[in-house]
Amino acid sequence: MTLLVLTVFVAVYLGMALGRWPGLMIDRTGIALLGAIVLVLAGAISPEEARNAIDVPTLVVLFGLMVLSSQFAACGFYAWCSRRLALSPAGPKQLLLLTVTTAGLLSAVLANDVVVFAMTPMLATGLLRRGLDPRPFLIALAAAANAGSAATIIGNPQNILIGQRGHLDFWAFLAACGPPAAVGMAVSYLVVLAVWRRRFVLQDPRSRHGLPEQVPAPDRGGLLKALVATAALLVLFATPLPQAEGVLLVAGVLLVSRRLSTKRILALVDWHLLILFGGLFVVTHALQATGLPAWLVEMLARAGAPLAEPWLLGPLTVLGSNTIGNVPLVVLLLKVLPAPTPDLLHFLAVVSTLAGNLLVVGSLANIITVERAKEVGVELGFLEHARCGVPITLLSLIAASGWLALIASG
Repeated sequence: MTLLVLTVFVAVYLGMALGRWPGLMIDRTGIALLGAIVLVLAGAISPEEARNAIDVPTLVVLFGLMVLSSQFAACGFYAWCSRRLALSPAGPKQLLLLTVTTAGLLSAVLANDVVVFAMTPMLATGLLRRGLDPRPFLIALAAAANAGSAATIIGNPQNILIGQRGHLDFWAFLAACGPPAAVGMAVSYLVVLAVWRRRFVLQDPRSRHGLPEQVPAPDRGGLLKALVATAALLVLFATPLPQAEGVLLVAGVLLVSRRLSTKRILALVDWHLLILFGGLFVVTHALQATGLPAWLVEMLARAGAPLAEPWLLGPLTVLGSNTIGNVPLVVLLLKVLPAPTPDLLHFLAVVSTLAGNLLVVGSLANIITVERAKEVGVELGFLEHARCGVPITLLSLIAASGWLALIASG
């Protein structure tokens, strides 16, 4: 049975790296779900074990935050932000700074994937109309969204998972991870500005992707409700109430509406990501039950290379984030890391998030940006992204490692 579990695990994580199994249309979510199904049906783990392996509080927090992001999207807030940026009279340098600041700050409180999904098309079409090349701005949008999301427990899915597993305090997390996130945003701006400094203007400005001159304001009632809900959520995180219950309370209040139907709000929830998490929980639990991960960690420790050491965990996290993806990697590492301390979890959260800027495949936010840009006629290539992504990641990680080492020693 151990051989079956190991085979399924390798097949699932290979699918995470490739995005799908060759020759089939099944994607990462389907692969994780199918892996869990095979393990249960084959008797490698019982249905009860599979249910217990799923970290329900983490999924509840992720679901609640998706509902909050849905409220912002449904009231037109993201569209308003992207239109205002695109139609701003500011020059390219100032506009780039506004893009980085907006994406980073929004992603620290709302899911970074939702931010880039909503903002990319409107920002790209507005920039095309102005005769500006959207590509540097879109690279900055994704990089800043990734960097900004590193600041808080609720900024991205892997941070949510780390925060729930480690029972981390929201404000202590912000104090530790906020500065590296801010540096990452600044580095994103400076690198993109340096790499694209002579190529911001299109040689042949196009107007076929036009936007209206007036920027439609978001629904005020809906936006006010979303802002109050966000403030309430942050206040709840400062109380002894468990985070899952606090997020669920806020989500429940948001579902009570006279303007937005439940169907519309729930349609904006990323159910695929929730299923992906559930499948990975089951697959990694089955592997852990074989005893192989514990044996491997013990062998590394005996060889003088403890997995919990930043000098080893850091490079492995960067490599894993840009192959199998930061979310599957974090799910796996949390299963094998022996009693991780808050400092180590802060390190894992920051490195796994900032590493996502290295390549297009490093984070879901990057992939979403590329795909959404393609829908409006903007092609963002792998090498174009890497020219900025590689220096952004290396400089951000150097600064982050220094900061986290400093506060850990203090």
